Amino acid sequence: MDTETETPLLAELRELRLRVPYVTGVLVASVDGMLVAQDTPGIEPEVFAAMSAAQLGLGQQIVAALHSGEFRETVTAATNGYVATFAAGQTALLTVVAGPELNVARLHHEARPVAARIGQLMSAVYHPA
Repeated sequence: MDTETETPLLAELRELRLRVPYVTGVLVASVDGMLVAQDTPGIEPEVFAAMSAAQLGLGQQIVAALHSGEFRETVTAATNGYVATFAAGQTALLTVVAGPELNVARLHHEARPVAARIGQLMSAVYHPA
C-alpha cells in the first residue's frame, strides 16, 4: 500500500466514526484477511482483519448457495454491541465495531457509500494473487 492511498483510507475511517454514534472501531482489510488501514482502539486489528475476511467468505458462500447475487454486507448483533462487514469493491472489506446503542439503519446509510469509496481506492492499488 502506498502512502498516497493510506491517507484517504484513514480519513474515510475516521469520518465514519465521527458521523455514526457508538462506533468504536473501523478497519479495512483485503479479501484475503490482510490489514490495510485501521482506527480500532482496544482491538487487535490484524486478528480482526483475518476474522473479517472469514466472515466475508461465509457470507459469500451463503449468498452463492441461495443464488442471491454478490455479497454486500452482514451484521452480527451481540449482547454488548455489533460487528458489521461490508464488501468494499472486489478486493477489500470494511468492518465496523459498535456498541449496543448503535442505530443500525444509520450505520447502513453511512457505511455503504464509505465502502464504495474504499473499494475504488483499493482497486487502484491492491491486486490479490
